[in-house]
Amino acid sequence: MKNSMFSLILAIFFCSVDSLAQEQVGQRLSETFVRQKLDDAIQQYRILIPQVPDGFFPSTYRKDDDSLGLVESKSWVSGFYPGTLLYLYEYSGNDDLLAEATKRLNLLEKEKNNTGTHDLGFMLYCSFGHALRLTGSPDYERVLLTGAESLASRYHPKAGCIRSWDTNAATDQWQFPVIIDNMMNLEMLNWASRFSGNQTYQVISERHANTTLENHFREDNSSYHVIDYDTLSGKVRHKHTHQGAHHESAWARGQAWGLYGYTMMYRDTQKESYRQQAKKIADFILNHPNLPADKVPYWDLSIAPEANTPRDASAAAITASALLELSGYVAEQEKETYEKAAEQMIFSLSQTPYSVETGACGGFILDHSTGHLPANREIDVPLSYADYYYVEALTRYLRMLQGKPIIAYPKY
Repeated sequence: MKNSMFSLILAIFFCSVDSLAQEQVGQRLSETFVRQKLDDAIQQYRILIPQVPDGFFPSTYRKDDDSLGLVESKSWVSGFYPGTLLYLYEYSGNDDLLAEATKRLNLLEKEKNNTGTHDLGFMLYCSFGHALRLTGSPDYERVLLTGAESLASRYHPKAGCIRSWDTNAATDQWQFPVIIDNMMNLEMLNWASRFSGNQTYQVISERHANTTLENHFREDNSSYHVIDYDTLSGKVRHKHTHQGAHHESAWARGQAWGLYGYTMMYRDTQKESYRQQAKKIADFILNHPNLPADKVPYWDLSIAPEANTPRDASAAAITASALLELSGYVAEQEKETYEKAAEQMIFSLSQTPYSVETGACGGFILDHSTGHLPANREIDVPLSYADYYYVEALTRYLRMLQGKPIIAYPKY
C-alpha cells in the first residue's frame, strides 16, 4: 500500500511538471532564472561538502537510510564532484568551492596512470580539464597528458576502438566490448593531440568515432549500448545492452552519450559526418513518442511507460547540454528546435520533483535519475553526473545569454 501511494504521488508530481512544461514551451529562460538555479546549486553543495569524508567522492544519495553513496578515485564517476565544484567556482568566484575541488583533485590524480579503464575522460577531463582551464597550471597539463596516454593504451587497431571493459575469456560473453558511453572519453584525446602536437591521439579518437558510427546505430538512429568485436578479424560479434531494457532498446542515457559525443567530435574536427550523426540522434530523441511533455525521459525510451516507470534526470541533463552546443552548428530552424528543447529540459529539471528542496538529499541538486535498473542499482535517486551535466547546461545557457561562446576551452 505504501509503495502504491508513493507511485500515485509521484505520478501526480510528474503530471504537474508536464503541465508546467507545456506552458514553458517557446519561452527563453531569463538570466535571473539561470543565476538563481546556480546559486541554489551552490547552496546545496555547501551542504554536501562537509559530509564527504576524506578519501572519497560522493556518487549518490540513499533515500532509504539517509546516507551518501561514496566511491573511491578509481570509480568512473569520481571526476564529476570536483568538476561540478569547478563549474560553480567559475560562476561564483567562491574560494571555498575551489579549495574543495582542489582537495579532491589531489586524491584523483593517481588515476592518470590507470590503464584498466576507458573512463579516464570522465574521471580526468571533467575535473582536471576544468582546473586547467581556470588556473592554467602546468601540473594539470601533465595529468591530462599522462591520462590520455593511459587511455590510448586501450586502443585495438584491428577492432578500431578503445576497449571499454576488460573481460575474462573463461566467463564473459564478450571478447572486446565497446559501449556508446566511450564516445565521451574521446574529448581528452582530442585535447591531448592539440596540446602536444602528437597526432596519434587524434587518429585513435577519430577511428573510434568512425567505427562506432558504423556499428553502433540502427536505421532509426538509435544506439545499441554494447558492441562486441572480434580482436582477430575486427568484425562485430554481438550487439547487446547492459543497462537498457533489452538488446534492441534505446537506453535513454546511451542516446544522450551518443548525442553529446558526436556533437563534441564535430566541434573538435569540423567533420560533417559527426555533425550529421549528432543531428540524427537529436531528432530521434526529440521525436520519440515515449518522450514526455517535460522532456525528461524515462530510463529507456523503447519501453511503454507506466505511472511508476523511473525517469532519468541525468539523461535529460546530458541531452540539454549537448543540444545547446549543437544548436550553434546548425541552420536557423534547427537551432530554434534544439534551443527550445534544451530550455524545456533545463526548466523541467529546475522544478519539483526533479530539483531537490534546500537541505534535502544530502546536498545533491537533482533527484529522479536512474543509474542501472537491470542491476537494481541507483534507481530513482540523485546521481553525481546528473548534477554535473545540469550545472554544465546552466553554465552554457548563461554564456549563450551573455553572447559568449558556450564552450570554454582548456589551454592548448
